[in-house]
Amino acid sequence: MGLLLCSFLPQQKKVRIFSIGDSTMCDYDEKYLTGFGGDSLYPIRGWMQMARPLFPSYVEVHNAARSGRSSKSFRTEGHWQKVIDSVQQGDYVFIMFGPNDQKPDTARHTDPHTTFRQNLMNYVNEVKAKKARPVLFTCLVRRKFDNNGKIENTHGNYVSVVRELAADMKVPLVDLNKKSAELLEEYGPEASVKLFVHIQPGIFPKLPKGKKDDTHLSELGATKVAETALRELKNLGIF
Repeated sequence: MGLLLCSFLPQQKKVRIFSIGDSTMCDYDEKYLTGFGGDSLYPIRGWMQMARPLFPSYVEVHNAARSGRSSKSFRTEGHWQKVIDSVQQGDYVFIMFGPNDQKPDTARHTDPHTTFRQNLMNYVNEVKAKKARPVLFTCLVRRKFDNNGKIENTHGNYVSVVRELAADMKVPLVDLNKKSAELLEEYGPEASVKLFVHIQPGIFPKLPKGKKDDTHLSELGATKVAETALRELKNLGIF
């Protein structure tokens, strides 16, 4: 009888998430990870990559974030068209840019108050036109502490513009810049090293001197940021 009743219980409708952004958000596949002397243990991960198993089982994640892309180049290189062509009514689209918009090259650079803001507005409006649900994210902090143990702002107005735009367009905001700063400050200047890609000399043949990368996340760091993002999404009533 119990099995018969279960067969008539309503099924949870699938929820689809598309995410667009940069290297701190993207998936790192086996081809990338084995590019360091054939060793798949290279520790870099994107937070959306590590978020997959944290979502409820009815959530389907399509992570389209790409390393090195800005709000400008993600569109001009054709990545956005593939995403928006796939987006359907009711889907979520997570949008997170900023660090590569700071780069000086013309392929990626945007001004925070003009072209960057307009690019984000365009993404949001195109998602809404599909009757889907945009969610804006501020970019992650870099691991740079001041003398008082506080994280320095290395992204300038690219963060404040996202906050302002979310309020102006009445779009949900996940302030990962603020929350990742709190996370790093909780760990402190020394322990927070483990959240990033810091590699000792001699581990990878292609990196004989090691590497100190305070921008990209380790598996632990990406997992912690993913957990933070999920908590914020739940606070917004999204999941």
